[in-house]
Amino acid sequence: MTPTLVRQHSSHAGATPRVDPRARARDWSEIQERMLVPLYEAVYERLHVGGGTRMLGLGCGSGLALLMAASRGASVTGVDSRFPERVELARQRLLPDAPGSREARARADAPRVVEGGPGDAADPSAPAFTLVTAFEPIGCLAGDSEGLGELLARAVPLAGRGAAVVLAGWGPPERCATTSVLRVATKLADPLRGAGRWRPALRDDLEEVAQRAGLRPDGSGRVACPFGYGDVDSAARGLLSTGLFDAAIAATDQEQVDKELSEALHAHRRPDGTVWMPNVFRYLIARTT
Repeated sequence: MTPTLVRQHSSHAGATPRVDPRARARDWSEIQERMLVPLYEAVYERLHVGGGTRMLGLGCGSGLALLMAASRGASVTGVDSRFPERVELARQRLLPDAPGSREARARADAPRVVEGGPGDAADPSAPAFTLVTAFEPIGCLAGDSEGLGELLARAVPLAGRGAAVVLAGWGPPERCATTSVLRVATKLADPLRGAGRWRPALRDDLEEVAQRAGLRPDGSGRVACPFGYGDVDSAARGLLSTGLFDAAIAATDQEQVDKELSEALHAHRRPDGTVWMPNVFRYLIARTT
């Protein structure tokens, strides 16, 4: 399984990296998204996610976390306003075009995947959400905590009183082997000195976001989420699919980023050619008031 989560920001006014968004979405879905499966599982176990859960997944991507919650019996709704290609893949996963699927979609508990923000998923006739998840980890990009705060401001009103809100973040840099690779993005994008640059996680990132959103902390945990890839090429494709290196691509070019990323990954290459980077991620459970 593979993980990666990073919030995408515009890197530089007027400078947009030339990438194939559909190929990026496939790389995210097939290589990178599953890296955070241990995080999803730990949260779902701790919160006893199941048949009585109504979950709103923020930044749902291609829907793996939604699918895992739905397999436990939860009613799931996912929203994502930044990656329409990922949203389409999530729809294919959760709303397959199979016989009887229209009838299934008409059920009140049928999965929903919405291209847009939390407000676009609001349904006045449905019960309030009992769980809101923001699994895309912060502590990676400059400004990512502010972006999460804005998202929560629109999502929290859709949740019931006492509902769980789960925030995720990168662990301490010294416990995340991927840190050394992500610093390539910082080095190459530094001339931009703006949003979209990698930055190290801070100890109270999640707590500060929860406080600003008016949420009450109710527990936290750490989860080992190693990034494992079949080879250096797969590792590069997976990491590039996160959008974390887009500012670096805009500041230099794709060839330069590919070269330095590949060199950084070789330090984590094992004798059999696979790439292995142990990482630790944090999660915070907070409650609406």
